[in-house]
Amino acid sequence: MEHTQKPHTIWILIGGCLLAFLIAAVNAGLFFEVGNSVAQMSGEVTRLSWAMLEENRALLGQNVTLAVLAFLAGATLAGYTLHHPTLDRRLPYGRCLMFIGACLWVAHALLPQWPRGALACGGFAAGFQNALATHYRGIILRTTHITGLLTDIGSHLGMMLRGHRIARWKIGVPAAVILFFFAGGLVGAWLFQLGHAYLLWLGGVYVVSGASWFIIQRVVLKIDHISRPAAAWRSDE
Repeated sequence: MEHTQKPHTIWILIGGCLLAFLIAAVNAGLFFEVGNSVAQMSGEVTRLSWAMLEENRALLGQNVTLAVLAFLAGATLAGYTLHHPTLDRRLPYGRCLMFIGACLWVAHALLPQWPRGALACGGFAAGFQNALATHYRGIILRTTHITGLLTDIGSHLGMMLRGHRIARWKIGVPAAVILFFFAGGLVGAWLFQLGHAYLLWLGGVYVVSGASWFIIQRVVLKIDHISRPAAAWRSDE
């Protein structure tokens, strides 16, 4: 059983780590630039609650609301586009990554004159990415924050301590994604110190990664794109 899961695990590991690294870098840069997170909505909703109790924090409340609604809109578009929250190599992830990169390029163009517009584009991109694939073999995948990943690791470690047999990849995959998320935050902070072009560079990585996967999908693996009707997925899959 472990042998048959290896190719899938490696694919998840590479993709999840790359996405977590990139969005963490975007989040860190925009956080230092605008003062709001575009990827971690739990903290932003908490800040919104705080802002509502302080009359002099109206601008903070507006920014947080914008980030949350943009994140929701991005996730909604991903659900509408892909129809299915389970990983499937036949789905157009390459074009989705290129779209995220384009959103970051727009954010880069808006940032000097309209930082709130850049915040909205960043939140939209993060929400879209987080909803690309949320289920795989019982694991809930999140690439824009690490709370659920830490929960998965802790839960599986606890079951191991109770004597249950847990596949190592169920701990190794989320642990690796967490490490890359941390590394992405460091890189994002460093790129921010270098200047405003961090969104331009990070968006380029998304576009190149998406184009590369599109070529691999169509030319190397010879996988044709599929379009699933919305009713094809059931919540108990």
